[in-house]
Amino acid sequence: MKKIYIALSFVLAISASNAQNKDTKIGDKLFSQYEYVDAAKEYLKLTDKGKADVYVYKQLGDCYYNVFNSVESEKWYAKAVTSPQDAETYFRYAQMLKANKKYDQANAMMQKFAALAPNDNRAKSVQDDANYLTKLLGKAKLFEVSSLGFNSKYSDFGAYLKDNVIYFASARNTARKTYEWNDQPFLDIYKTDFKDGQAGNLAIAVEDLNTKYHEGPITISADGNTVYFSRESFFDKKGVKTQDKKANMGKMNIFKATKDGEKWGNVTSVSFNGKDFNTSSPSLSKDGKTLYFISDMAGTLGKTDVWKVAINSDGSFGTPENLGNKVNTEGNELSAFIADNNTLYFASNGRKGLGGLDVYAYDLNTNAEAINLGKPVNSEKDDFGFTFNQEQNTAFLSSNRDGGAGDDDIYLAIPVCNVNLVVSVRDAKTGATLSDAVVSVVDEKKNVVAKGNSNEMGNANFPLDCNKQYFVNVDRNGYSSNVFTMDKSKGGEVALNADLAPIEAIITETEVILNDINFEYNKSNITEQGAAELDKLVAVMVQYPEMVIFAKSHTDSRGDDKYNMALSDRRAKSTVQYVISKGIAKERITGKGFGESEPKVNCGADCTEEQHAENRRSEFMIVKK
Repeated sequence: MKKIYIALSFVLAISASNAQNKDTKIGDKLFSQYEYVDAAKEYLKLTDKGKADVYVYKQLGDCYYNVFNSVESEKWYAKAVTSPQDAETYFRYAQMLKANKKYDQANAMMQKFAALAPNDNRAKSVQDDANYLTKLLGKAKLFEVSSLGFNSKYSDFGAYLKDNVIYFASARNTARKTYEWNDQPFLDIYKTDFKDGQAGNLAIAVEDLNTKYHEGPITISADGNTVYFSRESFFDKKGVKTQDKKANMGKMNIFKATKDGEKWGNVTSVSFNGKDFNTSSPSLSKDGKTLYFISDMAGTLGKTDVWKVAINSDGSFGTPENLGNKVNTEGNELSAFIADNNTLYFASNGRKGLGGLDVYAYDLNTNAEAINLGKPVNSEKDDFGFTFNQEQNTAFLSSNRDGGAGDDDIYLAIPVCNVNLVVSVRDAKTGATLSDAVVSVVDEKKNVVAKGNSNEMGNANFPLDCNKQYFVNVDRNGYSSNVFTMDKSKGGEVALNADLAPIEAIITETEVILNDINFEYNKSNITEQGAAELDKLVAVMVQYPEMVIFAKSHTDSRGDDKYNMALSDRRAKSTVQYVISKGIAKERITGKGFGESEPKVNCGADCTEEQHAENRRSEFMIVKK
């Protein structure tokens, strides 16, 4: 309680020391009168004179917020929040950051807002969807991940699919002595059936490969006659004495076995093993000419790296090669697996990931940067042991993520069918491409699944799921919004032309007619939609430099008369301030609120919702043309 009191006293002291004073008197008066443009000019004078403090910065942020100048608003809020602020300031700052596409910073400000106002519904929405910005900036989901029934309460990992059989390493054999490192039984190689996309629940030990030492994981040649697998070096009578000479430490080495009837036999240690380093996690290329593996041998960049070695036609091995810094880091790289398309999958904790070990894919054909497979393949815990059987379009993953049966579990990972939607936004009259259009993709349940802006070529790209129908909403200032339908697709690229009809303000003898200027409930600041409409008025006034406008704001008949009059007057003044902020001389536009005194539809207490909406309007009367 004492800490809370001290913190609160500090915030109050900051607020009190940076409040209104004689220097801010003129600006504060203008601000209170909703004359935000002139108020900002007065506050800026103080900054020029070196008399500004966080109160002035906050007021400047609010001025520009209320006229929707996100760039200037962000600039001054950034200065204001160098000292503690009220919750609402953080919220507004976050909105301006979002408007400027600074999503990470916006998320940080929303977190501060949520901490100060945990019961506010806006704060709750942040907590309910804490990964919103991550989803926005992250990649499309590449795999569907599900748990498997054969996992045990012990470590199970390194699944490898060959001829409808899953091979994996497990510590479930309790008949073995326990391993001191984790107090679990030594690892053995197990197998289970995999048919019609379903894994069996019964796991059987591969006895002809197992010993009293650690074994697994494995890889098998294309013809099924050769297996490479990890095994502890004690089997080969190799080990290294500890520093005190009291114990012999084994290493993990790679061994090779060949088919002997229905069993594996002729087990030998590969020639590039050594007693001073580990070699493990072998993975054989489709053509059988290259073996990828993990090692900490001399030349390793970090703790453990991905290596490869050539397999000669006579079965001998070349010199191991480190895959370099396109794959390896100063941390741990583990569980290398080479897919048939020459994509290398590996785990690493040395790259920027979601936490612990993450799985990455590296295309050896292009040598492009390794990519993080994202969620749900990766989690906040260790994710590794990723293998991908392309012939059966099936992958497996190992992880110690929450909710598993044991320390490490194996998960099924099925590739998600993706569609690349390319939306091309154009002017319906001229065919010109339109940049900065807001494109929202909505699914059949009316959920917004993707959102972005068209680029300078008028295009916006979205990775989507296959076999689903989507609706594409396209909005751009100066154009009528429209909704386009994307039919179900089985994958690939889908092109969608989104032609928008330009909107021109209607000019009569007496007024300029715009679409409705919408305000948030009980608020008077200009919204993004309102700004888009008012920009049309600005364009008209630029076209007619002598035009003078009188803005009238009306409410419907619900609510108190006095309250409605005050609210409409604030909205009228915000409208005027926005237009002035766009460079229109203040002598050319005035405004006033009329509350419910001038209904368009005189329906009294019997108004329908549609009639209330007609009465709740803004009008722009031409005083001089």
